[in-house]
Amino acid sequence: MITLYYFPNNASFAPHVLLHELGAAFTLKKLDRENGEHQQSAYLELNPNGLIPLLVDDGLVLYETAAICLHLADTHPQLSFLPPLGTHARAQAYKWLIWSTNTLQATLIHYFYPERVVDAGNTCGALQVKALAQARIGDLLIQVDTQLASHNAAWFLGEQFSAIDPMIFMLCRWTRNFSAKPAREYPHIAPYLARFCARPSVQKAFDTEGERAPWY
Repeated sequence: MITLYYFPNNASFAPHVLLHELGAAFTLKKLDRENGEHQQSAYLELNPNGLIPLLVDDGLVLYETAAICLHLADTHPQLSFLPPLGTHARAQAYKWLIWSTNTLQATLIHYFYPERVVDAGNTCGALQVKALAQARIGDLLIQVDTQLASHNAAWFLGEQFSAIDPMIFMLCRWTRNFSAKPAREYPHIAPYLARFCARPSVQKAFDTEGERAPWY
């Protein structure tokens, strides 16, 4: 049995969508993030980083969103959530998945939590970090838009829906309240986000997490 530890509008959304895509049996455990459940000893024994999400799969304890998505894709190869092993397409999938977490998501974290990278009480420094992060995110969204334009197909890697798509959508969605050019304002990202939201798995995840429109 698979259990996903999650919190609404968190990095757990990507594997949550993939689990619905699988059609496999799984359970959800909502963490009380507002009261710090993810920082308490019981959870830290599973994930010492105290971050969300966490997946437990028949004794396997796995954290890091990208690793969870890769595991779900690898354990359900019949769905072709990733291109075949050893191909150039597979290498590109790895690149984009790692880029989404190490580059785009990392920069978004600086935008949302700028105080983490400055001295305590340095309000001016935090505001500068936030502004620089938002500018950098704009450059990164151009890369997303360019990738979608490069093949003029439905999904991020091409014609096949993949494990990369929930990650890209999730991170684009995090820009929805930006003061300047959120992801939905880019010409190729906008229809991509609409296509993604039309998938039943996505609406199931939104409904379960209590999320409401606007989706992005």
